[in-house]
Amino acid sequence: MTPSASTPVDPARLRELLGDNRVRLIDVRTPGEFAAARIPGSHNVPLDLLREHHHELTAHHDDDVVLVCASGNRAEQARAVLDSAGWHRISVLRGGIAAWEDGDGEVHRGRGTWAMERQVRLAAGLLVLTGVLVSTRYEKAKWLAGFVGGGLTFAAVTDTCAMARALSLLPHNRAPRSNPRAQLAALTNG
Repeated sequence: MTPSASTPVDPARLRELLGDNRVRLIDVRTPGEFAAARIPGSHNVPLDLLREHHHELTAHHDDDVVLVCASGNRAEQARAVLDSAGWHRISVLRGGIAAWEDGDGEVHRGRGTWAMERQVRLAAGLLVLTGVLVSTRYEKAKWLAGFVGGGLTFAAVTDTCAMARALSLLPHNRAPRSNPRAQLAALTNG
């Protein structure tokens, strides 16, 4: 494969690579999302863990790596982290696990944690609704809705999401007794 740093891999090509055992598949979603649905053979190395340990990320293998998340956004962020750590044989699954499923790719399902994007939509929607409803009694509560709207606008412009980062810290988004060293080893060790 030997992709360039920005080469996306479509689901059909990934299926070929997995069939030939020529790729290491790394899922950068939260442990909760990974536990809910994952591509068989993938390893969970959450984006926040990559960011936290980026200075330690040296490959002890020659495998090509394909990064996957829900839609491709977090995988692209992880690619940038790995690229800054000197990794060169990194690709992103175009469209993420959603495109994989749309292309009839096999997915192992576990416990039902919602995808992070869905959790963000719920939290933002509840905050806006609460701000609007409470503002009928306390006018200043309208600023809660405005604050959330500003945050969503900033998230879109910068392609980051503080709410998603905060939600990823909640217990249901963390794997019980996760071992960061073992997770990183799935990426770095041969």
